[in-house]
Amino acid sequence: MTTVIAATDRPDSNTLNVARQYLEAIESQGLEVNLFSLEDLPVDFFTAGKYGAPPASFEQVLHKSVESASHFIFVVPEYNGSFPGVLKFFLDIVPPSVWAGKKAALAGVATGRAGNLRGLDHLTAVLHYLKVEVFHQKPYFSSIHLHLDADDKLSDEEYKSLLSHQVNAFADF
Repeated sequence: MTTVIAATDRPDSNTLNVARQYLEAIESQGLEVNLFSLEDLPVDFFTAGKYGAPPASFEQVLHKSVESASHFIFVVPEYNGSFPGVLKFFLDIVPPSVWAGKKAALAGVATGRAGNLRGLDHLTAVLHYLKVEVFHQKPYFSSIHLHLDADDKLSDEEYKSLLSHQVNAFADF
């Protein structure tokens, strides 16, 4: 199973809109997929958890979205020149053994010009440390707010193509 992770806890984010399109693309291939937005983390996630010892409310999220998945697609917005702190905390609180040997694809989302290039480099290093294999194709969706239509779907043909090519190639990874 693949879990698509919208890697921000910001409500109604462009990241979640792009993550939903990844979900649709994977579902269209007939593959099992789950969408998890960091916006849906349990309320006590930040206050009850200690590193390596998630709060009890996190156990269901851990099982459904991480333990049961073999592949992940992280849709990651740019926050302060890197990736969001909530994603780092999420990665830190999941026991490292749960990540080991799994595979991940990354996509950067930004309102700026670089599409979170630096953030995906940082995330790649963290995932490698956790023994996750990272897929080489990493689309960078720059100026994302200009490339979504009224239904919050990608309107740019190049961006649609990048997403489609990544999903198709990742299915064989």
